[in-house]
Amino acid sequence: MAADGAPTDLRPEPKGAPPRRFHATTICAVLRDGQLAIAGDGQVTFDRTVLKHQARKVRRLADGKVLAGFAGSAADGITLLDRFESKLSEFRGNITRAAVELAKEWRTDRYLRRLEALLLVGDREHLFVLSGTGDVVEPDDKVAAIGSGGPYAQAAAAALVRHTTLSAAEIAREAVEIAADICIYTNREITVETL
Repeated sequence: MAADGAPTDLRPEPKGAPPRRFHATTICAVLRDGQLAIAGDGQVTFDRTVLKHQARKVRRLADGKVLAGFAGSAADGITLLDRFESKLSEFRGNITRAAVELAKEWRTDRYLRRLEALLLVGDREHLFVLSGTGDVVEPDDKVAAIGSGGPYAQAAAAALVRHTTLSAAEIAREAVEIAADICIYTNREITVETL
């Protein structure tokens, strides 16, 4: 198991086995009124032990024009963020093209497809969830979350978007705090980055 709690067994899953789940962190993104906010907690776990409380899993890329967060193995997530930033540079800041090209490479490259992480990336116009299975998902409601606390954060953020006038940053932070109340792999040492 990786230092942040993600499984590291790289053997293929047995036929009929449930898919691997990332037991690490909560990252939540909200795109609202031209503002993108991504919030992430700071907990790093190993099995059932907390090793670190203030890890930074949300980053600014492309000279601060793009935000990204990762869930899963820290080394794998950082590797993927570096690859994504290279794609952004290659495609002159076109986040959609960079996301699609990274997903294609991630799915087909023998080394990359073994990386166990998910990415949330966005700018002031687009928000994407990227996975190693080739997924490039742009959510309809401009709210997305990944990690073990992701479903809780996404539900909380969606409700806050529908029923409040809070800013994107306030919603993203509150959603991760709500996830921290439920998910044992999520803490309240929250980093929020905004565009």
